[in-house]
Amino acid sequence: MQLSFEAPISDEFHLTLPGSDDRLLLRHWPGEGDPVLYVHGATFPSSLSVGYRFGGRSWADDLKTNGFDVWAFDFVGFGGSSRPRQMSMSASGVAPLGRAPEAAAQISAVVDHIRRAHAGVQVHIVAHSWGTIAAGLFAGHHPDAVGRLVLFGPIVRRELEGLPPPESIGAWREVTIPDQLKRFVEDVPPSHPPVLIEPDLAGWGPAYLATDAGAAGRNPPAVRIPNGPQADIIAALSGQLPYDPRRVLAPTLIVRGEWDNLCQDGDAAWLTHALGATEKADVVVPKATHLMHLEHGREGLFAATAGWLARSAS
Repeated sequence: MQLSFEAPISDEFHLTLPGSDDRLLLRHWPGEGDPVLYVHGATFPSSLSVGYRFGGRSWADDLKTNGFDVWAFDFVGFGGSSRPRQMSMSASGVAPLGRAPEAAAQISAVVDHIRRAHAGVQVHIVAHSWGTIAAGLFAGHHPDAVGRLVLFGPIVRRELEGLPPPESIGAWREVTIPDQLKRFVEDVPPSHPPVLIEPDLAGWGPAYLATDAGAAGRNPPAVRIPNGPQADIIAALSGQLPYDPRRVLAPTLIVRGEWDNLCQDGDAAWLTHALGATEKADVVVPKATHLMHLEHGREGLFAATAGWLARSAS
């Protein structure tokens, strides 16, 4: 079957952050059930993750089909949201932009908006990779606002040595399509066929470049992104996870790929033990990596996520 690669179908609008000129692009796939907010990871926005459609169907479409009212947004500095002025200046000598506390405040603004639209009900949160750090920080400080939590490929605490100081990596960096492709495939065993639905990123890659108006003018073309997420990941892998899992009380699912090098068995076991939640689970999807929402294994991710969130109605 020939797959089609299409833009997300959703309502889109901007939300101005309180006390700021920054604007977040929100995406909404209206549904009749509980609200679910997707929180994207460190290098690409929600349109290229939960909203990206393979064969006419995205993860957001799947959640909506399962009865949820689906929301997503782009963090400041990504996709359709505003860019900090520092992103048009030199990156060196400037603290990384968009660290976890700032990101958690953006999640808070979006959750407040969703709860106003839903008469104050709790919001389920699905977060990926670095987004799990921001979501964990938010959930720990706002337990009454969060229904159920899904941590997809979560970044956890390790004790690695030799990593650079998080504050030293500069304000922003640029990411090319080859950079992304290398990262997307590096954990697949060499003898195994490609697991990406689009192995060469022929559609996803240009769509990624289109999320940054300046990307095409760079040599090579590249998307400029805030370095705060990378700084948070470095901090976590150096022993300083930017949130306290003990404060996370929402029922929490960890879902990860069999080949996810950033969340291995020991990492998931540590986080499962550390979480303050009394209801928690760890699901491993076979033959999948840290990017399984772009892979054939995404069906396992979709099923585990929808099943966990549906428990709120039981």
